[in-house]
Amino acid sequence: MLLCDIGNTSFHFKGDSENYKRDVAAFNPATITQKVYYISVNQAVSVKLKQLPNWIDLGKKIDKKKYYETMGIDRIVAVEACTNAVIIDAGSAITVDVVRDDEFMGGFIYPGVNAMQKTYSAISPALEYAFNFDLDLEKLPKNSQDAISYGFLKTLHTEVLSHNLPIVLTGGDAHKIATLFKEARVDEALLFKGMQELIVKKL
Repeated sequence: MLLCDIGNTSFHFKGDSENYKRDVAAFNPATITQKVYYISVNQAVSVKLKQLPNWIDLGKKIDKKKYYETMGIDRIVAVEACTNAVIIDAGSAITVDVVRDDEFMGGFIYPGVNAMQKTYSAISPALEYAFNFDLDLEKLPKNSQDAISYGFLKTLHTEVLSHNLPIVLTGGDAHKIATLFKEARVDEALLFKGMQELIVKKL
């Protein structure tokens, strides 16, 4: 079985014994002849894939009445993979979604680590610091690096812990965010697990 998570910049493939990425701008999906189950947040790629019968859009298999209309398919699939969790997907944006007893409770979107760092540096070159993910969030900072780090991370930390649920982290910056949540589980294959759940339930 070949699964594919399609973003704005890459095709991420996962099979029984393979895990690799291809650049969206350079890769031709017609070169793959086997059956591929996929999700996509890239509308231009999705249009092309409609012409390829071996590419099966798992997004069409989801009961979207449980979610809101504009919710990204990647977030929905992550929720489908969990029963009780706060799911943090730390990528270009940080999305946080809460699922309790298999019910999607809601979620929010936060700027990603790189985006927020650029925001601070755009305000003033004096605020151009990398975030300190090891700072003590129980103490008010007394230096600039920790001050911007606290401003970014404290709200996220407090909101996530307020739901009193297991925390699951995924996405490119998951390991950075994990330093804030000592009991969190990093699951880099979360979306693929959600895709497999959909295949078992719906196909």
